[in-house]
Amino acid sequence: MSEFVHQRHKPPSELQQPRELILACPEMRSNVNVARIIRAAACCGVGTMIVCGNVKIDPRISREGEQHLDLQIRRSLLPVLKKLKADGYPLIGLEQTSNSENIHEYTFPRRCVLVIGHERHGITEEVLDLLDITVEIPVWGMPFSYNAATATCMALYEYCRQFPDG
Repeated sequence: MSEFVHQRHKPPSELQQPRELILACPEMRSNVNVARIIRAAACCGVGTMIVCGNVKIDPRISREGEQHLDLQIRRSLLPVLKKLKADGYPLIGLEQTSNSENIHEYTFPRRCVLVIGHERHGITEEVLDLLDITVEIPVWGMPFSYNAATATCMALYEYCRQFPDG
């Protein structure tokens, strides 16, 4: 018999303190991507997620993650980000720009807002102007960037790796 015993749905690791990461998404092109991001955010213990537009969440994809976080649906991202910045939150864009930092070399602040770009258009110029920094995930093959939901999952994992207890 194998020394590995399959265990599905282990209880989540306990956080010593609530996560101080807020996830912010513009109106996305695909509700599937939104649902995938919600599921990942809930798995990572994110407390608040802001999404924009006419969002329809498929609970079969989100696995009802929206029930485990404060999901705020807004018309526009810019005013929300301006308020969060005024409240002292560093705004970190997940985007390829001329001076993006490699996510493998970046240390997240514990308290911050991770801003995701639209699948096709990325982060708008108005929002880019508000950001404190942009981080990007290296791509070693084709195409030139990851899917928005996939990149968000990778960034969330990196944040959680840096702050495993919350």
